[in-house]
Amino acid sequence: MKIIVIGNQGSWYSNELIRAAEKRDHQSARIDFPCITANLGSESPMLTSGEFDLTVQDAVIVRTMPPGSLEQVVLRMDALACLESFGVQVMNSPKAIECAVDKYLTTMRLQNAGLPVPPTIVCEDAESALTAFETLNGDVVVKPIFGSEGRGILRVSDPDLALRTFRTLERIQSVLYLQQFIPHQGYDIRVLILDGKIIGAIRRTSTDDFRTNVSRNSKAESHNLTDDECELALRSSNAVGTRFAGVDLLYDNSGKCYVIEVNAVPGWRAFQKVTGIDIAERVIVSLENGTA
Repeated sequence: MKIIVIGNQGSWYSNELIRAAEKRDHQSARIDFPCITANLGSESPMLTSGEFDLTVQDAVIVRTMPPGSLEQVVLRMDALACLESFGVQVMNSPKAIECAVDKYLTTMRLQNAGLPVPPTIVCEDAESALTAFETLNGDVVVKPIFGSEGRGILRVSDPDLALRTFRTLERIQSVLYLQQFIPHQGYDIRVLILDGKIIGAIRRTSTDDFRTNVSRNSKAESHNLTDDECELALRSSNAVGTRFAGVDLLYDNSGKCYVIEVNAVPGWRAFQKVTGIDIAERVIVSLENGTA
């Protein structure tokens, strides 16, 4: 197979995927999204990156969605859709990535599927956000609508600070995505799913931050999923349309479980360290099998 990884230079995940591909005697290489060129109305290959004709690859693995303008993001999604039209396996599909990188769209899909999500209000102006703040009991988590690994997330529980925060976000033309803060015991559960099956799960615990991302020094340990947790994770992945996903579950202090996120470009470094499972090899085997 010929496999292209779209990922950041020096990325551990990109290197792992290339290692696993080469271990199984496949050709592999890493490229960057900004280096993709589209050619129309000529005899040149329709999508290229340097020396690579992307339309003749067997598979493309998306390991990053770098910040960019709306036009840049749309072009990237169009390029991935074009590759699918040529029969290239794209993991995850552009439709799944488009949904998962958009927190509002993901939350809406989860709710429409009957899954438990935190009370959430999304708006564009500070006054509406302040009203939402009060509606959500004056204690909210403000998130960028696009983002991962806990970056750009803050908890706001002071009305004056809330108004200043909302006005700042309004001035820079950000969408104001507010979720009611869920009091919890300092941990969440990350479930990894591939081809509709659960690979495993870890519990991520933080002692000094409401965010439990391992990138923020949370402690990771293996977690044995309950039947209900398995069902929630699988239904969440299906609602977003992901083939490879990380689903985050969070229990409140009363024991109710919420679906917090479905990540279509999931990290697995901590998961692999805890479980010993070679996730990169699992991904490559999935591509070999052609499972969609």
